[in-house]
Amino acid sequence: MSKPKLHFAHANSYPAGVYRQFFALLGENFEIQALDMHAHNPRYPVTDCWPALVDEYIAELSARYTEPVILVGHSLGGMLSLMVAQQRPDLVRCVVMLDAPVVGGWRALAWHLIKRFGRAYKVPPAKFSIRRRNVWPSAHAAYTHFAAKDLFAAWAPGVLADYIDCGLKPHAEGVQLRYTREIETAVYATLPHHLPKLLRNGYPRPIGFIGGDNSWETSQSGHAHTKALVGPHFRIIPGGHLFPMENPAAAAQATTRMIADLLDGQAGKKVLKNEALA
Repeated sequence: MSKPKLHFAHANSYPAGVYRQFFALLGENFEIQALDMHAHNPRYPVTDCWPALVDEYIAELSARYTEPVILVGHSLGGMLSLMVAQQRPDLVRCVVMLDAPVVGGWRALAWHLIKRFGRAYKVPPAKFSIRRRNVWPSAHAAYTHFAAKDLFAAWAPGVLADYIDCGLKPHAEGVQLRYTREIETAVYATLPHHLPKLLRNGYPRPIGFIGGDNSWETSQSGHAHTKALVGPHFRIIPGGHLFPMENPAAAAQATTRMIADLLDGQAGKKVLKNEALA
């Protein structure tokens, strides 16, 4: 008996290979595919609110599958999955967002104004990512650099090695990040502000959210609009924004349970509470 098909979209700056352990566990129940790196195909440039990235994702799904599939996305990938299913519900069975912020209300307005007045690159996280180191003399030096940082020290054993294996490419001075800091920063600076408008008429597929209880990223956006979108399919588990790297087993277990809940008689149901996203 074939397994249900699941397409995964990664977080900003973390290629799909970083999730090897998470995929191995999810793969016990699903057939998993993923685009290696979003936002790096020049045919689909990063622009405000990411319309071309949505087009890229739709093109991938259309080329890979002949039937609707489960979408799971982390951060950037979760927001893209949200927009893809809203635009092309015929390609999707359900959506699971992993710590992907839904920016609405006054926060969406404020973020729109920040972008409009040219300040998006002056505020976190773009303010910091544009200056991030991206070249090292060797893969070992890169590993040592990241291992000394609290963010990466919290990852499960072996996950940082996967990041080094899939995330570097040769450079004249040694190695550099494949996922460029310029594109990473552009993604941050063009984060969608228009989700409330897109979702005003309801959401066409079952959708759920799993977040980390220590996530700075989703604490900035708040959870009210996410809860309005996903209804009862809202879960918080221990961990930060990168909880799939910190605890792949817990992340895979929570994702598997969420998919089961979403597909349990929920197909086609609109769960959005419009007034909460106004």
